[in-house]
Amino acid sequence: MLNKDMEIRIRDLNIYSMYKNKKNSHILKNINLDIPKNRLTSIIGPSGCGKTTLLKSINRLHDIQENIKVEGHVFIGDEDIYNPRRQVNEIRKMVGLIAQRPYPLPANIYDNIAFGPRLHGKRKKSELDDIVENCLKRTYLWEEVKDRLKEPAVALSIGQQQRLCIARALAVEPEVLLCDEITSALDPISSEKIESLLLTLRQDYTIVMVSHVLRQARRLSDYVVFLYFGEVVETGYAKEFFESPKDQRTKNYISGIMPGL
Repeated sequence: MLNKDMEIRIRDLNIYSMYKNKKNSHILKNINLDIPKNRLTSIIGPSGCGKTTLLKSINRLHDIQENIKVEGHVFIGDEDIYNPRRQVNEIRKMVGLIAQRPYPLPANIYDNIAFGPRLHGKRKKSELDDIVENCLKRTYLWEEVKDRLKEPAVALSIGQQQRLCIARALAVEPEVLLCDEITSALDPISSEKIESLLLTLRQDYTIVMVSHVLRQARRLSDYVVFLYFGEVVETGYAKEFFESPKDQRTKNYISGIMPGL
């Protein structure tokens, strides 16, 4: 099992896109980064700067992609998740990822939540019932769906589907939640519900969130990472980061000016 101290430490991380007959692309460059435990950390930066690539590196999602080369180390607690002896399925149980758009399983609401626990050996119906109810309550969905658990998950609204995907991630008892612009496809009311949910969940989970909306990062973040051209330019606790940025590129970006221009 991975160590329960879930502070994330990234050391000398480099990620390359490798294509035949094309120039190799150095996506992430010498990333060294500490992400505090039980806080919400936002990764910000312009489009194409490597935010999602960095996020996916924290649960080895690049393992399923051809032509991606990863060098370096990502420690969760004392364990390097890139140690070849680590079981990827165990890492992904501990580090859940919620995508930009919700992708419910082609099953009913109940089975969407129960799928992960079943996969990891839980079979008793009473135990699964408790897990489903608890996870739906934690994501403020229970009152909305408790009489519809056997209905297809795709019948839910997009905002409800996104909360269902968060509930599905919680069902396997992760320690880290990775959120990739998870409100970008939602209406303002649904986005507000998700933001409120994240603020509650950060008490119990280390949350790393990619956001392209600076107002959202200001509202939610405890800690901020500014990424530009695949490099970490500046990090810091949110209040100081936004009020007293140290790097001129950071000052430009949060002022609405593209860094480097």
